[in-house]
Amino acid sequence: MLINLSFLSKKPTGITTYALNILVNLQSLKLTLLTSQSISGYECYEISSKLTPDYGTKGHFNRLLWTQFQLPQIYKKLKSSLLFSPLPEAPLYNNCRFVVTSFDMIPLRFAKSSSPLTAYHRYYTPQVFNQAQHIICISQTTAKDITDFYQIPASKITPIPLAHDRTHFYPLNLTTRNYFLYIGRQDPYKNIQRLISAFAVLPNCKDYELWLVGPSDSRYTPTLTAQVAELGITNQVKFLDYVPYGELPKIINEAIALVFPSLWEGFGLPVLEAMACGTPVITSNLSSLPEVAGDAAILINPYNTGEITEAMQAIATDSVLRSRLRTLGLNRASQFSWTKTGLATTEVLKQYS
Repeated sequence: MLINLSFLSKKPTGITTYALNILVNLQSLKLTLLTSQSISGYECYEISSKLTPDYGTKGHFNRLLWTQFQLPQIYKKLKSSLLFSPLPEAPLYNNCRFVVTSFDMIPLRFAKSSSPLTAYHRYYTPQVFNQAQHIICISQTTAKDITDFYQIPASKITPIPLAHDRTHFYPLNLTTRNYFLYIGRQDPYKNIQRLISAFAVLPNCKDYELWLVGPSDSRYTPTLTAQVAELGITNQVKFLDYVPYGELPKIINEAIALVFPSLWEGFGLPVLEAMACGTPVITSNLSSLPEVAGDAAILINPYNTGEITEAMQAIATDSVLRSRLRTLGLNRASQFSWTKTGLATTEVLKQYS
């Protein structure tokens, strides 16, 4: 079986984290990894390093060309019986048999006519799904979206939730500092503008900070910084840009709460990672986020700025609530593991290999 790891980035994204963590639990299968990075303990077939998000739009385009024209030749050369692609990309209209993973339909739900991602999901992804032997997805929400957007039968889809690294995200018993935390990109659907507005009207706002962790984006960051300046909270809102994976546990552990008011998610890894650290969570009552959080977070209507403010104020001032959410979050996070995710994935792949 071939595993397509052509997308592995030097700055781990959610897809990279997913792929590397389930890989450990696929070892009962006979695997050959297609990768530009050497991965100890596995048989690897070296491919170009210029197919990753590290090379921007050109990297994505190069990968799609490689997938369509070179990957089938590798598949035939290695006499493979199945390709597993941990993202919805695979060779079309040839003899390759494949299983893919789908994360979300956000580029269609929040469609932008000028975005290559919208075109990708509108024209390429449905062909991949229709020709796949099977589709794995990361939540019941994404499974429903695949059926609703593409009319793919539910029998062809298996939801398998993501997980967190228990050796990395856990309580560090550090003193809580005075900041609320957001982790993620700055795209509009992430709802950071409403988060900033909610923070600005927090009672005793001057006593707190809001830390925004995630890569700056020339399309969206200037709007956010202008909003912060207009509200007069420049000294309290910190744009931390990309934070290395190794530094995230400390930042999460010391936060008053993770505030993740996204308008839509395929899963929502920051929510799970925060709960695993014992950090209270405020998140949306939409999409997959209730699937992840269960009853262990404060669920808010992300379109209602007042609800976000009220939830932040409650956690900031109520130590009993913080303690209860900490306990509930740790219990909830313990129900997710990469071992479970990997073994469930193995069972699907065995059916088609």
